Amino acid sequence: MSNESVISPQAVAMKQRLGIVGNASALNNAVERALRVAPIDLSVLVTGESGTGKEFFPQIIHLNSARKHGKYIAVNCGAIPEGTIDSELFGHEKGAFTGAVASRKGYFEEANGGTIFLDEVAELPLTTQARLLRVLESGEFIKVGSSEVQKTNIRVVAATNVDMSRAVAEGKFREDLYYRLSTVQIMVPALRDRGNDILLLTRKFAADFAERYRTPQVTFEEDARNVLLHYRWPGNVRQLKNVVEQVALFDAGRSINREELLSYLPESITSYVPAISQASSVAAYDREREMLFSMIFKLQREIEYLKGKVENDNISTGGGRLSLGSDKERDRSSAMVRYIDADDSLFNRGAAHDAGRDVVDVTATAPVTTLEETEKELIRRSLERNQGRRKVVANELNISERTLYRKIKEYGLE
Repeated sequence: MSNESVISPQAVAMKQRLGIVGNASALNNAVERALRVAPIDLSVLVTGESGTGKEFFPQIIHLNSARKHGKYIAVNCGAIPEGTIDSELFGHEKGAFTGAVASRKGYFEEANGGTIFLDEVAELPLTTQARLLRVLESGEFIKVGSSEVQKTNIRVVAATNVDMSRAVAEGKFREDLYYRLSTVQIMVPALRDRGNDILLLTRKFAADFAERYRTPQVTFEEDARNVLLHYRWPGNVRQLKNVVEQVALFDAGRSINREELLSYLPESITSYVPAISQASSVAAYDREREMLFSMIFKLQREIEYLKGKVENDNISTGGGRLSLGSDKERDRSSAMVRYIDADDSLFNRGAAHDAGRDVVDVTATAPVTTLEETEKELIRRSLERNQGRRKVVANELNISERTLYRKIKEYGLE
């Protein structure tokens, strides 16, 4: 099963024109959505993580709209100081502030009849947001230091990597402006969700570097390609390009293996996650499930051992209670695993028919505990037992250090 989708000839031509590489369905859907909204003069909000290539989509919209012969101006709102952002966007009159030696047009006046792209729009100050809302509602603005209302006919496309709903809830972004900007939303997928696009981009960046600097092209062995597919890529396409260019510079003409590639990735975040490609995601899931069952069985044996000690103590003392240390330790030992349910969310990718319903009835009075809680407790106890030495813990739990690091982060056990 492929994660690619059918794409229109118009979308193919636009991807080629702008140099957009990739065939993932989420990417193709975003391109098709941009083409669909382009002829209709609505505001558009492009969302996605930093480095995903959001800047391509305002260009797609502009080039396929009735405004394509007008100006296209891209503004990075996060790069303009708060004190000058209003002047940059709306212009100012001579003497409006210190240093304003002449009148100046702002971007909204310059882009009249065209399209303005507001990148990192969530970085706008609240006062500027109010001015922007007026432009969107009535096409009117006032220059800094002026009382004259001016009109502009522009289309606004904005982009952000911020969770706008949270920004609105926290009072950092105006709710009315958010709804005006997001008449249509386009979500750009993260690189880790684009499957084999990662390998396509890797080859392109390596070939581009070799051609530009006339060096032998670097290649990647199968185990290195597997790392590329399963690395999280927090910096997305921008980070991949940076890594490939570093490799192409220092290892020109060589075939790079897994260990060599890992040396170019930040050590603190080289955790693996499954990319969206059917084969790799199933394989990664199977490994994860095997690891979880191994941990569960280890914990089961530990609890059975403790249960046996309690029963022996009761026999020898006539019903007395075995001391397990502190109350906290006794609580933990009695609150482990009640059951493993194959219908749990961890097994919702088709594993229920494999696992069936495995019941581990450790003690009739033990409270119900989820698989995640059990896993977290086992890791926590092992960390305590080994004084936080992660290599020892990983060996004890029979998992890789990278998997252990990811689980520690996931469960907040640092």
